[in-house]
Amino acid sequence: MSNAVGYTLFDTAIGRCALAWSARGLVCVMLPEATTEATIARIRARQPDAVAADPPAAVERAIGAMTALLNGVHTDLGFVELDLGGHPELHRRVWAITREIPPGATLTYGEIARALGDPALARAVGRALGRNPFPLVVPCHRVIGSAAASGGFSAPGGVVTKMRLLDIERAVTGLTASLFD
Repeated sequence: MSNAVGYTLFDTAIGRCALAWSARGLVCVMLPEATTEATIARIRARQPDAVAADPPAAVERAIGAMTALLNGVHTDLGFVELDLGGHPELHRRVWAITREIPPGATLTYGEIARALGDPALARAVGRALGRNPFPLVVPCHRVIGSAAASGGFSAPGGVVTKMRLLDIERAVTGLTASLFD
């Protein structure tokens, strides 16, 4: 399966998730849709040539860690390899910073823009996170608007899902200042 993309579904505390992978790493993570069929359709929309397959050991480990995280265990997903081919450099940089946000903590779009070196990039940060194909692994749910506003969330369920994920992690939005100070 060297050039092929495989996918699998797995059950979590929030429902049936899915992910797809290539030989280089995960190509996408899908949070639950209303039905399993809808989740599979979303995988196929993003990866039309993906085939259902048994996940390799590295993907199994990622599934175990994501499942633990969704069960409220503060789990670091930094070990999960991502296939970032075809994604713009700015998105990659935003996602790298976002991956550093630990469970239970948050940053604002503006804080990530400042970490990129340009506070004017806050909207671009939001766009990059809105196109994040790796929710949970790139924990875009941990990025909020200024003054603790929830901001958006492009995964199924929108902001309700975002708040549920933050609640699972017992996020305290007051932790934002300590991450870059």
